[in-house]
Amino acid sequence: MAGVRTPEELTADLQALGVTEGDLLMVHASLRKIGPVAGGAASVIAAIDAAVGESGGWIMVLGAEDDFDWVNQRPDAERAALLAETPVFHPLTTPAQPDVGYLAEAVRRDPRTEVNDHPEGRFGARGAARAFLKDAPWDDYYGPGSPLERLCRAGGKVLRLGADPDTVTMLHYAEYLVDLPAKRRERRHRRVMGPDGPVIRTVECLDDSNGLVDLPGEDYFARILKAYLAAGRGRRGRAGGAASELIEAADLVDFAVAWMGQNLREAAQTLAAQQR
Repeated sequence: MAGVRTPEELTADLQALGVTEGDLLMVHASLRKIGPVAGGAASVIAAIDAAVGESGGWIMVLGAEDDFDWVNQRPDAERAALLAETPVFHPLTTPAQPDVGYLAEAVRRDPRTEVNDHPEGRFGARGAARAFLKDAPWDDYYGPGSPLERLCRAGGKVLRLGADPDTVTMLHYAEYLVDLPAKRRERRHRRVMGPDGPVIRTVECLDDSNGLVDLPGEDYFARILKAYLAAGRGRRGRAGGAASELIEAADLVDFAVAWMGQNLREAAQTLAAQQR
């Protein structure tokens, strides 16, 4: 059909963007922006697999569908009782968080994907990137020791295929590295499967829903990405119909740490004063 790309054509687009054999990627993608591909989401997955080859691999953030996240807005002492009869998170069967996009759910369902067992920091990994999931931390799951840090240290890249500008999960790792006088933190409760049945566990981390501090204006992840690209860093092109970028993960993190240190400091000082 006219206008429908083949997986091979999409692979060629990724190669033209700069994806090479052996690359390790973190992928964010909008299937709607990519446009029709013969075979649908499965073919998009196959096209990325082909671009990185057998020696490469890639990860996507999956998160987890959770209709009871509102419980974590209630006082700590009330949460366990409110979660007592709620569905149990299961790493292999709980759907991906809806707002990460349908490709993430397709990745989760693919039998060649390895999925870690974290209800908040859940990733799907393929190929050589499976190693990034091993013994990942429970608390501060985007921080030191996380799949994000491991991707950076391995010389990985961020591949964005038509994703919204505030969709750059790698920047959460930068939030752990930046030196600020105060950072907002969260303590969440989730019902998960323990060795003897369902249990309520807590997860402690930086506030990756609302940001380290309140900063007026556009989401600061989007502002960082736009500033990074405006500085002439990263590679731009198209994959199918999607405006796309290929970015060195470590370079983006270094840029983001400097940007946050400069632009979030005043707001962090205000937060620190409020916490005294």
